[in-house]
Amino acid sequence: MEDKKVLLSVRDLHVKFRVRGRVLTAIRGIDLDIYENESIAIVGESGSGKSVFTKTFAGMLDSNGFISEGRLIFSDDELADTHVRIGSVAQNFIRHARARLDEYSRYEFGAATWQAMEKLKTEREERMGLSHQEQEAADKALKSLVDERISVFNLKQTLDSRNQKQEIREATAKMKEYDRKIKELKAANAQKARAHKAAASSDTAYQSEYEKEMAKLKTRYAKEITGAPDKKTLERNEILAKEIYLSIGRYGFSKRLQLMNGLLKAFKKAMIMGVDLDDEAQRNKVFDTVAFRVKYLDETPRELHGTCILNLANVKFAGDWNQIRGRRIATVFQDPMTSLNPIVTIGKQITSVIVRHQGCSEAEARRRAIELMHKVGIPKAESRFDDYPFQYSGGMRQRIVIAIALSCQPKILICDEPTTALDVTIQAQILKLIKDLQREFGYTIVFITHDLGVVANIADRVAVLYAGQVIELGNVDEVFYDPRHPYTWALLSSLPQLAQSGSKLYSITGTPPSLYNSITGDAFAPRNPFCLKIDTLEEPPMFQITDTHYAKTWLLDPRAPKIDKPESIQDIHEKILDAYNVEEV
Repeated sequence: MEDKKVLLSVRDLHVKFRVRGRVLTAIRGIDLDIYENESIAIVGESGSGKSVFTKTFAGMLDSNGFISEGRLIFSDDELADTHVRIGSVAQNFIRHARARLDEYSRYEFGAATWQAMEKLKTEREERMGLSHQEQEAADKALKSLVDERISVFNLKQTLDSRNQKQEIREATAKMKEYDRKIKELKAANAQKARAHKAAASSDTAYQSEYEKEMAKLKTRYAKEITGAPDKKTLERNEILAKEIYLSIGRYGFSKRLQLMNGLLKAFKKAMIMGVDLDDEAQRNKVFDTVAFRVKYLDETPRELHGTCILNLANVKFAGDWNQIRGRRIATVFQDPMTSLNPIVTIGKQITSVIVRHQGCSEAEARRRAIELMHKVGIPKAESRFDDYPFQYSGGMRQRIVIAIALSCQPKILICDEPTTALDVTIQAQILKLIKDLQREFGYTIVFITHDLGVVANIADRVAVLYAGQVIELGNVDEVFYDPRHPYTWALLSSLPQLAQSGSKLYSITGTPPSLYNSITGDAFAPRNPFCLKIDTLEEPPMFQITDTHYAKTWLLDPRAPKIDKPESIQDIHEKILDAYNVEEV
C-alpha cells in the first residue's frame, strides 16, 4: 500500500468503559493504518471490539467509555488547513504567551538537576513507605478483592427477593467476608508502611545524607534557573506562542483564555521536566494534554497560517466533532429504522444535514438531496421526497441512510453491519451500491461485519479482531486463502456455506475472555486447539508474513512446531468463489 496515502493512522489505541464500579478494557493496543479510497473489513465475533473501535473515529463512544491512551491521526489537508486572523486581541494573546514562555525557559537549564531531585525524593518515599514493587503487589491484591466483591454485588442485584432469599443471604454473607478481607488487607499494608517509615526515620545516617544531598541539589538548581534563554530558544518560543494561538483561535474569548492558561501550564511543566520541545512528537504530546496542535507554517500581516495535527483521540469539544462527524467521517448503521426519525420526512432529514454542514440554501439542499436519492437508487425521487420512513421498504430506508451519510461527501464511510437487517437479495444490492458509489465519490470504506461472505465481496483488506486486538491483517486473498492465526482458521471453518453435505457444522468452543481482567499470554489460548505452552505465558508479537500480511500468533515463530491449518479450509479458494459468487479479477 506504499502508493496510497494513509488517511487514518491508529497507534497503540486503548479504549475502556466504566461498568458497575469496574473498568472494562474493550480495545487493547490496536495499531492500524487505513488508506485513502480502500475498503477494509473489520471482522470478528460479537464482543470482539469491532464497533467500539470504529466509534472512536467519530467520537461516538458511550458516555462511560473513554480512550485511555493512543493516537488517531486523521490526515485531511482541507480540514487541517487553518487560518486565524491577527487583530489586537490576537496580538495580546500572542504577546502574553511569548512572555510566559520566555520566563519559563529558564527552567530548562535546571532540568537535569530537577530530575535528580525527583529521583532522590522518590527513593526516600519508598524507604518511608511501601516500595514500588510492594505497592504494586498491594494494589493488585486489593483490586482483585474489590472486583470479586463487585461481581457478587452485581449478581445479588439480579436475584428475585421473593423466590431467591437463600441466594441473597449467601451473597450478602460473601460481601461481608470480602469487606472483612479488604479491611484487613488495607490495615496490613498501612502497618507495613508504618514499619518502613519508622525504620527509615530511625536511620539517622540516611536522613542526614538525604538532607545534605537535597540541599546541594537545591542550591545548584536555584543557580541554574537564573540563566537567560539564548536566541534559538527565543525564536522557538515565538513560534510556540503563535502555535498556541493557532490552536485556540477558533474558540470564543473565554474558551481561548481557558485553553491559553492550560497550554501555558503544560509547557511550563514540560520545560521543568526537560522535555525536548524541538522534537515534533514531544511537542504534539504537550499540546495533546489540552487541545490538538496546529503547526505554524507562515503568516501575513493579517493572519496566521498553520496545519492541524488531527489527533481524534484527543478531541475534547463538541464543536470540533461537528467539523469531523458527518462532514469527514460518516456512519451507516445496521438498522435503518433506528437511524431515521419516524416523524420527519425523508427529504427533510437529508436536507437538514446538507444545510448544517454545507451552509447552502434550502432550495440548493433540496436539489442536492434529490440528486443523491437518484444516485442511491430511489425511484421517482421527486415524488418520494416528502414521504415518511414508514412509507419506504427496509432496503429503500437503508439507501436513504447511505444518502444521508454521503450528503457531505465524507472521506471515510463506516458501515456498521448495514445489511444485517435486510434479506439476501437486498443485501447484494446494498453492497453493490456502496461499492459503486465509492468509485464515484472516492471515499474509504470501513466495513464492520461478522459475515465473511460480505468480506469476500467488498473488501480490499481484512483486519481480524479478537478480544480488542488485531490478531491478523492482510489483503482479502491472504486472509481467506492463506490464513495464519488459529482464530481466523476457526472463523473460516465455521462458515456453513463451506460445509459438506452430511458433515457436522463446526463451532468455536468456549467464549471470549472477560475484558475486566488483565489477560496473560494469547487471549485466544483457552479456545485454541493448537495452543502452545508459551500461549498461556506470554503475549505473541505481530509477525510479518508478507509486505501486507501480518498475524499475532506464536505459531509463526521459527521455533514453533509446524502445524497445518484444518483440512476443511485447506483448499477453500474454489469453495469461496462458488459459495459467495465472488468474481476473480
